[in-house]
Amino acid sequence: MSVMRTKSVERSIADTEEPEFRLKKSLSALDLTVFGVGVVIGAGIFTLTGRAAHEVAGPAIVVSFVVAAIACALAAMCYAEFASTVPVSGSAYTFSYASLGELFAWIIGWDLILEMFLGASVVAQGWSAYLGVLLGQLGVVLPPEISYGGTVDLPAVLLVVVLGALMTFGIRESMRVNLVLVAVKLFIVLFVIVAGIQFINPANYAPFVPDAAPRETATGLTQPLLQFLAGIEPTAFGVGGIFAGAALVFFAYIGFDVVATTAEETKNPQRDMPIGIIASLAICTLLYCAVAFVVTGMVRYDQLDPAAALANAFAYHGQDWIATVISAGAVAGLTTVVLTLLIGATRIIFAMARDHLLPGALAKVHPTRRTPWLISIIVTVVVALVAGFTPVGILEEMVNIGTLSAFVLVSVGVVVLRRTRPDLKRGFRVPWSPFLPLLSAAICTYLMLNLTVETWLRFLIWLAIGIVIYFAYAHRHSRLGKDAETYYNPAEPRVVGRDS
Repeated sequence: MSVMRTKSVERSIADTEEPEFRLKKSLSALDLTVFGVGVVIGAGIFTLTGRAAHEVAGPAIVVSFVVAAIACALAAMCYAEFASTVPVSGSAYTFSYASLGELFAWIIGWDLILEMFLGASVVAQGWSAYLGVLLGQLGVVLPPEISYGGTVDLPAVLLVVVLGALMTFGIRESMRVNLVLVAVKLFIVLFVIVAGIQFINPANYAPFVPDAAPRETATGLTQPLLQFLAGIEPTAFGVGGIFAGAALVFFAYIGFDVVATTAEETKNPQRDMPIGIIASLAICTLLYCAVAFVVTGMVRYDQLDPAAALANAFAYHGQDWIATVISAGAVAGLTTVVLTLLIGATRIIFAMARDHLLPGALAKVHPTRRTPWLISIIVTVVVALVAGFTPVGILEEMVNIGTLSAFVLVSVGVVVLRRTRPDLKRGFRVPWSPFLPLLSAAICTYLMLNLTVETWLRFLIWLAIGIVIYFAYAHRHSRLGKDAETYYNPAEPRVVGRDS
């Protein structure tokens, strides 16, 4: 079936060399690692840790972070293998096109567009909220009509516009700013860890794994899909609480996959992509575990404030001034997250437009800056409008389901491409394939089932809209479908179709 046609790896790579679509290769392994840390560590490190410890895991939340990291590492290894084999913009979209076929590629590209647009908007609003807190602690109060929760969230709009301009100007310049902000963020996180150690009371770690207890559950459309289908009610604490905590904090790791969107702009993707993806995940895991250990040692888990655990843990010990430091860290941290998601969104759309699944004119790059400037402007405007005028809080879980669906397809795609193209040069190989990639797909599917029924309904509606657009436009305009070439062999003259 033509909807299942695949785009060969050789052809994907060849398309990157066409002058009108060629991006500037300027990123190193360090750039990619900073990029990954920049998007993974956000405000969640200051809030999610305490919430998970208080509600489901207790001090054993440290183990939950390790379990979640192992689950993420499986998906990260799949991304690393694909990114080192297919060093092309587009991340899961490009990987699915090479292994599972055009329809799957379109679906995952469509999902990723939603994930990154909505993710950037949500995080920009979160940045505005933390900025308001920080300014308030410094004695500056913004008018409520133009601040977080007002008629227009002006700080969020200005943030997106500034970062969008930076992204349009150049990827290398964006990475330099990202490096500085990530350094500030890491300094503050390490400062909080070191400052908190002196307030640890070992008695707060007992019991390390609290006794299991019934957990308050949601009903109707707000309950997890798994609970709705099977009647399985989640439990808090105990061994089950460790895994419930892992499912909760798993989303603190989401973002490392965005690193793969910059594969085409990396100097040595076969070597640097696996390093950047896996190193960023390892660094984030160490920091998360350290923060979890400190916060549960400072305050007994059942007395933690789930809304702002880390800041209130210091207030509990009379260190209110550190709350200002934490707010500054959150502002710096969320800035890098927004920048990274904006870059990721432009690269996904760029890859889809280059394949003419979206209008091909969008994929033109600037003649001197070598950035997809038109897409960058469109992404900036849309995200700024959504962040400034839309209450997107209820849609935050849509980011999670879009990411997890990408993880599932990439994990399955690794197995498929190993069987269909064993001859390809792979800079990194997932060990114990197909067992580990399929385990990754199973874990991510389980986590998707733990999302709410209403999230699944919204996801299916978005998916249905995407399928209509695919058959109405993308399938008929697909460059792969129009070109006479169906397989590109670098040893033979290239066959050029009418749309090349």
